[in-house]
Amino acid sequence: SGSTGKPKGVMVEHYNVVRLLVTDRQLFDFNENDVWTLFHSFCFDFSVWEMYGALIFGGRLVIVAKDIAKDTIAFCQLLEKEKVTILNLTPSAFYTLQDQVSQEPKALAVRTVIFGGESLQPFKLAQWHRQFPHCLLINMYGITETTVHVTYKKIDHNDISKGTSNIGRPIPTLQVYVLDTYQELLPVGVVGELYVSGDGLARGYLNLPELTAERFVSNPFIPGQRMYRTGDLARWLWDGTLEYMGRIDDQVKIRGYRIELGEVERALQAAPGVHQAAVVVRQAAAGHQLLGGYVVCRDGYDKEAVMQHLRSWLPEYMIPGYVMELSALPLTINGKLDKKALPQPEGHIGGTAYVAPRNPTEVQLAQIWQEALGIEKVG
Repeated sequence: SGSTGKPKGVMVEHYNVVRLLVTDRQLFDFNENDVWTLFHSFCFDFSVWEMYGALIFGGRLVIVAKDIAKDTIAFCQLLEKEKVTILNLTPSAFYTLQDQVSQEPKALAVRTVIFGGESLQPFKLAQWHRQFPHCLLINMYGITETTVHVTYKKIDHNDISKGTSNIGRPIPTLQVYVLDTYQELLPVGVVGELYVSGDGLARGYLNLPELTAERFVSNPFIPGQRMYRTGDLARWLWDGTLEYMGRIDDQVKIRGYRIELGEVERALQAAPGVHQAAVVVRQAAAGHQLLGGYVVCRDGYDKEAVMQHLRSWLPEYMIPGYVMELSALPLTINGKLDKKALPQPEGHIGGTAYVAPRNPTEVQLAQIWQEALGIEKVG
């Protein structure tokens, strides 16, 4: 666990893996006729699902060579040749595959696509859904410490049109909670930290007792059980499903305002002509931090249209200081967005200079607007 930070060993039991795939209420119809791909590195927990999903049900597992995994055209050819039926990919890797398949249609046998490892933007699946209307699209949220997957959501036409990152409901054997900083339950619609309890929890971190005690805590709702603090933000929706809101550590403070990078990224992805997008924090020449945006466009980058869209969606303090067009977003070996590989902008990056309230009247007006908009101002 920890591909974006310091790696740490997680003690996952055989029991955790078996009950992930075999429970009293099956969510999938995997069988001995299925063909799976081992697309991901065995250092990535998604590979556990790929390997044992195939082997436990007697299916066939096709090991994808590294050079083929990095070559979308070659991977498409492999899917067609091997008649792959169950495809497991991160959203970033799938978007690239989808583009290739739409440009050069293939006679694919894929009947189920399972997403994991990253936040899914359902509206980006429209092309695949039109091209393969009978293919089942499943969004699954999960983490290594709770054995790969936690929740399940079948993506349908309504989800694609809404574009909400809906991660569904907990899979059998698990319970999830959305809690505040005092580990109190939060009502529908209120964002909080996601906690997971149940049979999927690992023993803890190898040789890291203090970190284990910090992240694996007692469950106040079920005596004798533990729950894992995910560090992810979510909220309950009215239909009993969960909306993923990003990582807690993706919340940044710029010029005193608390900003969620995921919210800015969603706005950028919805801009005219934008196919994929990413948002990071950069250091500006003046010493302050600002947001940097990166986009992949299909028919050229219309900067003015993108910026106008952002201004209509976001307050000024959330608008990126620059938006750079790329031919493709860089991916890690696990198929996730590689933020460290995003290029630095050339020359000066500034953004609009922040002007603090200059007199008692402006201070009072700023406070009124902050309270009205629910903006947290710190420092």
